[in-house]
Formats: sequence, C-alpha cells, structure tokens
Amino acid sequence: MAMEGALGRVYEDGEIIVRQGDVGDCLFVIQEGRVEVVVERGGKETILRELGAGDMVGEMAIFDRIVRSATVRAKGQARLLTVDKKNFLRRVNEDPSIAFRIVEIMSRRVRDMSQEVVELRSRLEAIERPPS
Repeated sequence: MAMEGALGRVYEDGEIIVRQGDVGDCLFVIQEGRVEVVVERGGKETILRELGAGDMVGEMAIFDRIVRSATVRAKGQARLLTVDKKNFLRRVNEDPSIAFRIVEIMSRRVRDMSQEVVELRSRLEAIERPPS
C-alpha cells in the first residue's frame, strides 16, 4: 500500500502509478527509485522504457486530457512527486526553463520512437523480402 511522505508518495514494487486508458491531468517526477512504462495490447505487455530519479513521466497529460497511453508501475520501491496542471503552470511562470525541459524530454522520446520505427520497418522488410 502506498503511503504519503514528506516528499511525494512512495509506491511499492509492482504498484500501478497510472493505468493505460485512464484519463490523467498530472505528471510525476521520480524522486527515488525506478519505474517501468508498459503498453498492453491484446493481453500482451510491452515494456517501452525504464525511468529513474530525476525523470518525469505522464507529462502528456499536462497538455491534453486524452487517456493515458501507457501504464506506469514501480520497479522496486519508488518515490514520486505528483504535479498537476495548475502547479505546473505556476512553476513554469516562476521558472520558464521547466517548460524547455519538458519540450526536451518529449523531443527526445519522439526521436527515440522514430528510430525504433525505422529499425522495426527494416526488420519487417528483411522478413518480407523473398530469399535471393
């Protein structure tokens, strides 16, 4: 069972932080420990990435109210700070570099996903090509 702490909330190993398909309105900053980001399709789970202290997760929910695209769960014990949209906007107003950091993170993730798509397409083409 998660417990409220002085800084953020502690999640135990395997505990769900956000669930794919739920509507979100906040992001999380990982203060301690690690989390894994997983997508479920057709009953099968795919781990997208593992994140650790200093990383953010769930940031897309700050910009849109679309359902969560993945599940995030603690990998071991992890402490996360929840930041809702109102607090996020207040912090950005105080320190605009926070917005730049979010854009950097999202940009890096888009670049990583684009590279993965290229690699997967190459593998698929190699499989589909008839042997010479």
